[in-house]
Amino acid sequence: MNTNFRIVLIDYGSGNIRSIKNALLHIGNFQVNVTDDPATIRNSDCILLPGVGAFGDAMKNLKERQLIEILTDQAMVQKKPLLGICLGMQLLFSISAEGGRTEGLGWIPGSVEFMDLDDTYRVPHVGWNDLILKQPSTMFQTLGDDRNFYFVHSYHAVCDEKYVIASFDYGKEFTAAVQYQNIVGMQFHPEKSQQNGMKALKQFIEWAKGYSHA
Repeated sequence: MNTNFRIVLIDYGSGNIRSIKNALLHIGNFQVNVTDDPATIRNSDCILLPGVGAFGDAMKNLKERQLIEILTDQAMVQKKPLLGICLGMQLLFSISAEGGRTEGLGWIPGSVEFMDLDDTYRVPHVGWNDLILKQPSTMFQTLGDDRNFYFVHSYHAVCDEKYVIASFDYGKEFTAAVQYQNIVGMQFHPEKSQQNGMKALKQFIEWAKGYSHA
């Protein structure tokens, strides 16, 4: 991969950034900058928004670091390819029920709700689940019959099915991945999903390279 392709990992105090950066460096030879600097974000070719922890804390951190405006400009106005991972995917939506109703970035219409399941299923949901591909997507086109990915979460995205590119079954069917134009979200952890996760990350980067020059 081209070393001139610039990826930024957004550092806002709410992500497992090191493991994601290591995964990116494993799949390709390109620039990966961990940053909260607006100029570096503006000069990137694509953006990764990671996240672990609570929705409200993440939004508070983004606001305190004055990242919401620059990220919204890059994603919604400049149409730069952006990938939200785990909590980072949930932040893409309008509102979350976690810790009371908290507004999200609002780039994709929808909400984030608690995984309300019977006692047969443990919440938080921690473990491996097969993706159910809902519509054709570049993100998963290199997967074979093995579509197993690693999840850790208690909340899930609820949105129009036109945005859902993959789901998974855990007592009920839940959203696993979404896409709206240049914005992609993955509820699972690709950096913890071994070979399949590497494939998904690589496909996002390959797609982003083409999209950024479209």
